Amino acid sequence: MRSRAQYLREMGLTPWTLITDARVIARQQTDLVSSELESPGEVALSDWTSLQQQVGNCMRCSLHETRKTTVFGEGDPKADWLLVGEAPGAEEDRQGLPFVGRAGQLLNRMLFSVDLSRDEVFVANVLKCRPPDNRDPFGEEVNACESFLHRQVESIQPKIILAMGRFAAQALLRTDQAIGQLRGRVHRYPAYDIPLVVTYHPAYLLRSPQAKAKAWEDLILALAEFKSVPGSENI
Repeated sequence: MRSRAQYLREMGLTPWTLITDARVIARQQTDLVSSELESPGEVALSDWTSLQQQVGNCMRCSLHETRKTTVFGEGDPKADWLLVGEAPGAEEDRQGLPFVGRAGQLLNRMLFSVDLSRDEVFVANVLKCRPPDNRDPFGEEVNACESFLHRQVESIQPKIILAMGRFAAQALLRTDQAIGQLRGRVHRYPAYDIPLVVTYHPAYLLRSPQAKAKAWEDLILALAEFKSVPGSENI
């Protein structure tokens, strides 16, 4: 079995020792309030199984016409960590599971580098259906689908959220800022005041391996913030 250090070297990173008693980044409070999440398209309160059924039967936008299956998400429904990506790709659309291709393999290695595994976290996307040809999501598609994600956050009640990529960060934080402006500090998910860290999407890291060092910094920031949350388990 490969060691954590070997995984880090494969990611092009030098293994670091995490110092968890220092708060490197100050929290940035958001002025958004939970009432802003309310809309006519908000998902009715329901249990987890019912929410899965709602996603599976969704016809809110035109993506239902081209999808093979919906991708609800995968992992522990009461996980301390919630990881949010953009949208399913071709392989995810076939299997109905998030992050199962090369980007998923990189995500697994990223999690391993901070002593986490996929079954300890919950992984979801902003969109539950694949955009044709893996194009960027349209605004109306995000608007139609994001209440499913907000309901997942409400149900899971994670201690930390990792937003992977621009679309995930913008949907969760209700902002139009670029990812470069959002990285490097701790945000708050407005409805439940949950710490949220923004990082690059694993698919981007495959295209731009020089950004892996910055992604590692983001993971360290998220881990330090998680460990500062009262009641968090030691990793």
